[in-house]
Amino acid sequence: MTDTLNIHTLIVPGLNGSPEGHWQHIWASEVAGAETVEQENWSEPRLADWLHALEARLEATPPGVVLVAHSLGCSLVAALAGRPAAAHVSGALLVAPADPETLSDRFPETREFASAHELALPFASILVASRNDPFMAFEAAEAQALRWGSAFFDLGEAGHINIASGFGRWEDGFVLAEGLHGRLCEEPIAFHAPLRGQNGAVSGETLRAASA
Repeated sequence: MTDTLNIHTLIVPGLNGSPEGHWQHIWASEVAGAETVEQENWSEPRLADWLHALEARLEATPPGVVLVAHSLGCSLVAALAGRPAAAHVSGALLVAPADPETLSDRFPETREFASAHELALPFASILVASRNDPFMAFEAAEAQALRWGSAFFDLGEAGHINIASGFGRWEDGFVLAEGLHGRLCEEPIAFHAPLRGQNGAVSGETLRAASA
């Protein structure tokens, strides 16, 4: 485990975690100052248990942490709204959020996470969506970004932005997260128009220039 004083990025996987080869696993393994928030049971998500693990990790680190979440992990991050641990967060990169109602057909316990989709986030955030994500329709992702107060990044047809859709090392993700470091908890980030990532990377300068 990395010294908590040196942690600046916490990786927040979703259901079943992020195995070897997943961009989140690569990020946690190779980027200095990045660490995965571990859950006791990745296959049976319980909001109270998962939230406790995330808050405990945040409270053990200095303020200014960026959260990098995928799938159901985005819902977990959103559940920080209104809780003291949110003050430790500089920003959140929310990649391919999953609709808890859709997941609940196979995993009923994920329905607990639905309430986290209703409140605005108290920290800067970017929602990265795919146009053919099986776990959240693109239009629903756009609406969710508005509810959370997140900037919106259109990644095109990228599936669930995971191993199955060809996302191992994901360089654009590093760049997107870069724009969230060093922000105040209450400082929003908003693109004047949705940015779209296809073949070219979007620079941190572009993100900051697009922010209001």
